[in-house]
Amino acid sequence: MSKFVEDHTTKESDEKQTEKVLLDPYHYICQIPGKQVRTKLVTAFNYWLNIPKPELDLIGEATQMLHNASLLIDDIEDNSNLRRGVPVAHKIYGVPHTINSANYVYFLGLEKALKLDHPEVTKVFTEQILELHRGQGMDIYWRDTVCCPSEEQYKIMVIRKTGGLFGLAVRSMQLFSANKSDFKPLLDTLGLYFQIRDDYANLYSEEYETNKSYCEDLTEGKFSFPLIHAILSDPEDNQVLSILRQRTTDNNVKKYCVQLLEKKGSFEYTRQILIQLEDK
Repeated sequence: MSKFVEDHTTKESDEKQTEKVLLDPYHYICQIPGKQVRTKLVTAFNYWLNIPKPELDLIGEATQMLHNASLLIDDIEDNSNLRRGVPVAHKIYGVPHTINSANYVYFLGLEKALKLDHPEVTKVFTEQILELHRGQGMDIYWRDTVCCPSEEQYKIMVIRKTGGLFGLAVRSMQLFSANKSDFKPLLDTLGLYFQIRDDYANLYSEEYETNKSYCEDLTEGKFSFPLIHAILSDPEDNQVLSILRQRTTDNNVKKYCVQLLEKKGSFEYTRQILIQLEDK
């Protein structure tokens, strides 16, 4: 009997250790303070949806898990160095371990969502995660082919990528609410505002420089909102596009590009778009 208990205890200990190892990159990113936008969104929407606390907590936890897991993958795909002011997870744990951890958490998030015990939850989960990956895929494609999208194409991408988890949270909540209003227009607006503001801050905000490397979107070669405006508003001048193509780490070149964006009115245009989104 004592041998059985000992073996059982050892097995439990091994499983806990395995789980810890699998989740180390995920726990690493979770310990870094973030904006908690999605958690706050769930709480805010419950003012209208008024769902029971157990379901609310499960949806909030699952959404936050998926968000943090997606950040692990994003940082690899973007070849980032910093996340919220500290080294990204894959610089600590390596790319293979971090990818596996993120994918593992995607399914842990689904497992948690299934505890909601609603026949539609898998459909909502699948549809919104697919949208997230469609948006991310186009963002990567434009970057890697140095193909500047139109402003409309950019907006569709953002609604899919940034709005994917917004939609997952709210649609899941509506499964348990009498309020079946169509919140997609509002969620689309929130997603656009959130991403365009992030794009603006990456190139313009001094605070952002302390959390990520200076003008990181230029090093990544990312077609962010201000850069798209600068490129499309003056097709004869290819300086901004050429700088993006270089994936520069030279801060002097980055500062010159920021001056170009200021000169072309791209920051002012971005600010006006953000004001319009705020007014919606």
